[in-house]
Amino acid sequence: MRDTLVLNASFEPLSTVTLNRAVVLVLQDKAVVEQAHPELRMRGADVDIPAPRVIRLCRYVRVPFRRQAPWSRRGVLVRDRHRCAYCGRRATTVDHVLPRAQGGQDTWLNTVAACAEDNHRKADRTPEQAGMELLREPFEPTPADAMLLALGQEDFAALPEWLARDAA
Repeated sequence: MRDTLVLNASFEPLSTVTLNRAVVLVLQDKAVVEQAHPELRMRGADVDIPAPRVIRLCRYVRVPFRRQAPWSRRGVLVRDRHRCAYCGRRATTVDHVLPRAQGGQDTWLNTVAACAEDNHRKADRTPEQAGMELLREPFEPTPADAMLLALGQEDFAALPEWLARDAA
């Protein structure tokens, strides 16, 4: 089961929580369901509510401004949709465009998703040195983009209009 997106009272994406935590927030009247799973319901002795995909907090929560999404291996794989940046097949690992052996860092702009074969073939060389071409350039997602991608919302058109506008 995927996590639930938590929006601030102002509709800004804040974080993700487990489905159980989202239901607790709704039942405690701390959040309202903005979007629910179409066929999934949460039932209990005195409760029958749709399973929330997106909830909005009832009170505004002030959060420190984050200029960048934190880098992670999982984040790179999600950003690149688990597709190898060199051949387009399923990616299971992360490759450094400028290898760490040559001073490359763990950053959004220096890492791409890669299949094990291409990662091994490229080794400690740049794509140019290895005679390999990137199918797409790495990019740095915004914190909101990273959160939506982690939820599996790659297609912003599938999001409600008010959320897709903020995510684009």
